[in-house]
Amino acid sequence: MKQQSITSLPPAPEQERRQRLIKYSITMGVRLLCLAALPFVQGGWMFAVAAGAIFLPYVAVIIANAGSLPSQGAIERPTGVVVSQRPTIVDDSVPPRPADQA
Repeated sequence: MKQQSITSLPPAPEQERRQRLIKYSITMGVRLLCLAALPFVQGGWMFAVAAGAIFLPYVAVIIANAGSLPSQGAIERPTGVVVSQRPTIVDDSVPPRPADQA
């Protein structure tokens, strides 16, 4: 059984849920700003703000549920190395002997 160290454990469920809620709330706050700014902008900005208001709920859910990825730089030390057998060298120039002559 692999022994877990305190640094390789995932975050607690409550902490992960809180981080997801913060990410979702920030993204939805930006969406509210887009909705509030929509009547006041003109031209190309209107399309950008409308796109933000329409697509940010989808983006908010994707970002919130993405979860935190473990760092790729962490290297765990192995407990030991087990050598099963020494590699054999096969010489193809010598034909194999029949089993009954050995």
